Order: sequence, then structure tokens, then C-alpha cells
Amino acid sequence: MRLGGSRTRDKERAISNQHNAGAGGWRPAVFKMAELDADLDHIIPSVLPPFWAKLVVGFVSLLCFARSYDGDFVFDDSEAIVNNKDLQSDTPLADLWHHDFWGSRLSSNTSHKSYRPLTVLTFRVNYYLSGGFHPVGFHVVNILLHGGISILMLDVFSVLFGGLQYSSKGRRVHLAPRASLLAALLFAVHPVHTECVAGVVGRADLLCALFFLLSFLGYCRAFKETGNKEGTHSSTFWVLLSIFLGAVAMLCKEQGVTVLGLNAVFDILVIGRLDILVAVRKVLRKDKSLESTGMLKNGGLLFRMALLTIGGSTMLYIRWKIMGTGPPAFTEVDNPASFADSVLVRAINYNYYYSLNAWLLLCPWWLCFDWSMGCIPLIKSVGDWRVIALAALWLCLIGLIFQALCSEDSCKRRILTLGLGFLVIPFLPASNLFFRVGFVVAERVLYLPSAGYCMLLTFGFGTLSRHTKKKKPVAAIILGILLINALRCVIRSGEWRSEDRLFRSALSVCPLNAKVHYNIGKNLADQGNQTAAIKYYREAVRLNPKYVHAMNNLGNILKERNELQEAEELLSLAVQIQPDFAAAWMNLGIVQNSLKRFEEAEQSYRTAIKHRRKYPDCYYNLGRLYADLNRHVDALNAWRNATVMKPEHSLAWNNMVILLDNTGNLAQAEAVGREALQLIPNDHSLMFSLANVLGKSQKYKESEALFLKAIKANPNVASYHGNLAVLYHRWGHLDSAKKHYEISLQLDPVAVGTKENYSLLRRKLEQMQKKDV
Repeated sequence: MRLGGSRTRDKERAISNQHNAGAGGWRPAVFKMAELDADLDHIIPSVLPPFWAKLVVGFVSLLCFARSYDGDFVFDDSEAIVNNKDLQSDTPLADLWHHDFWGSRLSSNTSHKSYRPLTVLTFRVNYYLSGGFHPVGFHVVNILLHGGISILMLDVFSVLFGGLQYSSKGRRVHLAPRASLLAALLFAVHPVHTECVAGVVGRADLLCALFFLLSFLGYCRAFKETGNKEGTHSSTFWVLLSIFLGAVAMLCKEQGVTVLGLNAVFDILVIGRLDILVAVRKVLRKDKSLESTGMLKNGGLLFRMALLTIGGSTMLYIRWKIMGTGPPAFTEVDNPASFADSVLVRAINYNYYYSLNAWLLLCPWWLCFDWSMGCIPLIKSVGDWRVIALAALWLCLIGLIFQALCSEDSCKRRILTLGLGFLVIPFLPASNLFFRVGFVVAERVLYLPSAGYCMLLTFGFGTLSRHTKKKKPVAAIILGILLINALRCVIRSGEWRSEDRLFRSALSVCPLNAKVHYNIGKNLADQGNQTAAIKYYREAVRLNPKYVHAMNNLGNILKERNELQEAEELLSLAVQIQPDFAAAWMNLGIVQNSLKRFEEAEQSYRTAIKHRRKYPDCYYNLGRLYADLNRHVDALNAWRNATVMKPEHSLAWNNMVILLDNTGNLAQAEAVGREALQLIPNDHSLMFSLANVLGKSQKYKESEALFLKAIKANPNVASYHGNLAVLYHRWGHLDSAKKHYEISLQLDPVAVGTKENYSLLRRKLEQMQKKDV
């Protein structure tokens, strides 16, 4: 009987293992999982059908960020989208695979090395469908992506909370609907996601998250029961599809590759049912029974681990080869801790950064578009009070890890371990542990890790509900968190609608951030408010005395205000700090040219071109210098170089036409003007310059047509009417000449030349009237 009973139990255990593979596998775990979901029944009293749960989550996620749909392109959107030629149809699609996220060649030493061709491809499709750089279409796609990801999170949390237990018909049982819904709602309304959703550049994180989750769910499909054969436990197809989706996620953003690590942890802990604490004890005791554990004998698990390892290694190797010249070069202001000489200082500050990221997840009220440039001063000694934040972080983590390893509740161990895995693994590329990153804190990198936080928070609420008799306060706390976070999302989305509001919102969060003051100054300068811009630029330089970009922009404004001495001092200091700063060299040359120090100006222009070979604006300014020195051939050559590098460089074309016109080379001036108009057919200043040349060549009809086109394009330029009047004057169309002289003088009453010509015309008309009489 005992033998028969033993066989029966073994048979029952085998059946249980088959039908519960992946979720934790045994029936007590199923009971605990049901208990976890039951703990939330006072908070979510009724279980919504899957369709309605997804509808609620999707609606809430869209509602939180809908305010950003009609926002502008802000902050990094300018470089990644507006100034990125890879979005335009004249750039071959093949170039996307050789360029970084910002449109620079990956082989360039100045490349950021962020390789996200699939994200750029979606920008290009947006550009094509919207017919240009209209931000509404770009923002709507981001909002919809977040909605879709939030809905997908329901299925992910269902697996993480409820496991992969299947019925005999191959259907998943115990979907943990309450826990999944709560965690998905917490994810959908988390304000830390605003940067990814409201900032168009955040699409890289959204697409990466989408394919990350699809890869994870695809890996889970490998364990769906379709029969009683052992081979059905792991479908190679689904594992390979998961690896492929992980590669797609990595082509959207680099951290997508970490899904393979999460899949491995899930497989080992949930499918392989490894008890880490027991395994560690056996290793420490050198217990030989470790060699005979089922996991090590599980060929399917080892095969899947091999596939994940090979797939991940291949992806990283190809990524490294594509990167070309090695990792990107960041500066100390981007990530000051990584440049600290002391290993202890680096370790303390990295951990402080981790604690700040954790705080943003816990209390996402103080959000900032940029956390660099002195926003977070370095901790240089253990006596700094901020070390308390490190201690608090590690106390919490050690407590969670202890529970994940030592709890007698296998379900609790599994949920905590997977929650920590989802929190930590996607964050690893931003941790500075493997390589230096170009930021201190970045809200966008928390998009995926926040899922792990939401999972842990949901588990914590379930535990709290279980151990307290008063359920309503717990429900009120959860409802309050959801409402407050949703409100913060709406407010923060409004701040991301324009650069002015975004930059000013950062002043209260990071008043020591030089980049915040710089961006506000730049915005004011673009609006024409130079006086206010100077104030913010000076503050940026005060906060960061090595901020060369602020010096360059401040020097430019001072140059325009004819404060040349201070402008020269600032620009000279900028190139001294950063000798390869081409723009500062060019601007220094402009100032020196204005000070009549022509040799120094020429040397500055040449230095700028040395550091940036394709620099059409610098060639244009060099041409102006040569023109001032009456070196006409050199000027024409410089302007020709500018137009070769930038065919739409209107100023260079115009100056060539004007110089040739002034030196009497009318035929050559006409040829250059016609060439320019073929490339820039709607440029009214080119029409005006060529019309002047044609008028001097007595091609009156063609000259008149160009003058009229220029006036139609820009009717309020006095010189256009004045020169057309001169043409009519020469041509003998005196009434038309009189009309346009009068319009020109209305627009510019003090134009001396026009006054003189108008007086000559009036005397001539008076003489003609007397003669007729």
C-alpha cells in the first residue's frame, strides 16, 4: 500500500508540475497568489472583465497626457527632429542605419553613439504623413504609444502576479485581475513618464518599452501547455521570437537588450523554481546534492539560457561594431561623479544618484528636464548630510532583498524578486556600472523600471490590507495617490507644451543648474529680448565658469550691441577652455573683424574651419572679410565654398551676385544669380539682386518681372520699390516710377537716394508738362 501510495503521489506531483509549470508550479503557491488578489478586494471590490479593465487603463493613461497633444517641439526635439536631415525624403533610407539618433554619422568622433534607427524611422513616417514639421502628429503618436503600453502592462502584471499556470485546456488560470489592474493604473498615471510622453524624443523609450514587453510576453508563451509531452514546455520558436523582439527594442533604444536578462531571471526563478537561498546555502556548504538538482538537469532550461546568451552576445557585439570609434566622449559637466579621482567619491555619488531616482518614483513632484550642470553638487565626504539618502535606499533594498530570499512564502519570494528584477535590470545601462553615461539623473530612463516599482507598491498595499482591519483608509490612500499623480501628469504635460514654460518650471527644482538659465536665456534671445537674455546667460556663466556655450551666446549678443571688448574677452575665454569649439572661433573672428583686426580675424576663421571642415557659415564670414580687404577673388572663392557645402545659403549667393555686380561683371553676376534661383526659387532677396543686374543689362522686362515677384513675396521692403522705380525711370515708364518712389518713401521716408531720384523724376515730369503747355 505504501508503495502504491508513493506512486500515486509521484504521479499526482508530475501532473501538477506539468499543469503548473512556470507559475511556481505547486498548489500552495496558487493559494497564496489567490490570497494576494483577495487582499485587494476591499480596494477593488469587483473584478472587471479583461476588455473593460484594458479600456479603463487605456482611457486613464490617455487622459493624463492628452494636454500635451498640441505642444511645440521642445528641448532635444529641435536637434533630434527639426534639425535632423534623416527625417527628410532627400536623405536615403539606408543612411538611417549609419547615423546616430541626432543625424550624425556614427563613425564621427563627435557622434553621441546613440543608435536608434527604428525610432528615427517612425519620426520620418510622422514627417511624411504630416507634410512637414507639424508637432501635433508627433505628440499624438507618443500619447497613443503610452496608452498601448499601459494596456499591455495589464498582461505583464498578470503574469508577474498570477504566474503561468494553465488548465488542461491550455488556458491560463489565476490572472490576478485586481493586482494587475491596480499596478497598471499606477503605471499609467505616474508623472515620471511625462518626459517620455510629452517630449517627442521620448518616443525612443516608448518604443523600446513596447517591444521590451512584447519580448517578455513572447518568452512567456514558450511555456504554454499544448499537450503532455515534455518538449511542449519550451517552444524554441517563441524563445527566438523573444530574442528578435529584444533586438528590435534595442534598435529603438539601447536598454532594450536588458529584456533578455529579465527573461533569464523569470525562467530560472519561476519556470526553473530555483530557491536562491537554498542554492546559496548548498554552495557555501559544498553540498554535493546541488549537482543533482532538477534545474541543472533540466535540458530545456539550459538550452533556453544558451539561446539567450548567444542572442544577447551577438546583439552587443554587432552594436559595438556599429558604434565604430568607441564609446562617446562626455564632459565633466554631463556627469561630474564619473570624473572624480577617488573611487569612494564616485561610489558615494553613484549611489546618491540611485537614491534620487528612487525618490522620483516615490514622490514624482519635483521634476526637471535636465539634472546636470551643478543641479546636484558632488558629495565629497561621508560627512555630507545627503549620505542619509544612500543609507535609506540601501536599508529599503536590503529589506526587500532579505524578504525576497528568506521568506517562507514562495509566492512572496517570487513576486519580490521579479519586482526587483523589473526595477533594477532595465536601469542597469543608466547606472554607470558598465560604462560612463552622459547624464546625472534622467527621468526618461525610469519609464521601464517604474513597472517594477508599481509591482512592489501594489504588493505592499496588498500586504498592508491583509494586516489591517481598517480597509477604507488603505483604499483612500491608493485612490489619493492615483488622483494626485494623475493631476501632476496633467500639470507637467502643460509645462512640456512650450520651451518657455518647461525651462522656467526647472528654476524652482534646480536653481543651481547652469543649463536651465542658459536655455531660458536662449529662448529669450530667440524672442528678441536681449536684455533679459543677457541676465540669464551671465547667471549661467557664474554658476559654471567653464560653460563655453553660454559664453559664446552671450558674446554674440554683446557683439550685436556693439559691446565688442567684453564680447572678445568672453569668446577668447571660450576657445581657451575648449580649443576645438569651432562656433566660438568663428564668432571671435567676427568680433575681431569689427575691431578692424583683420589678420587675427582671418586666423580665427581658419581655426574654426580646421576644427569643422564643413562650415558654410564660417566660409561666408571669411568671404565678407576678404571683401572688406578688396580681395575679391578670395571672397568669391570663400562664398562659393559656402554654397557648395550648403546650396541653400542665400547670403553667400547674394553676396556673390552683388560683388560681381559692383565690379562690373554683369554677365557673370547674371549667371550666378540664375544658378542661385534654380536652387532657391522662392528667395525674394535673390530675385531683387538678379533684377538689379538685369536692369543694368537693359533686360527691362525680365528685371521688372523679378522685382514684382520679390515685392509680392515681401511687399514692405522700401529698397524693392525704390529700385523698381529706378528701373521704370530708366525704361521711361515714368508714372509707374512715380508710384513706386512714393511707396518706397512711405516705407522709408529718410532714404536719401530715393529722395534724390524722386526729385529728379518730379522735375522731369514738370518740364514735360510745361513743354506740353
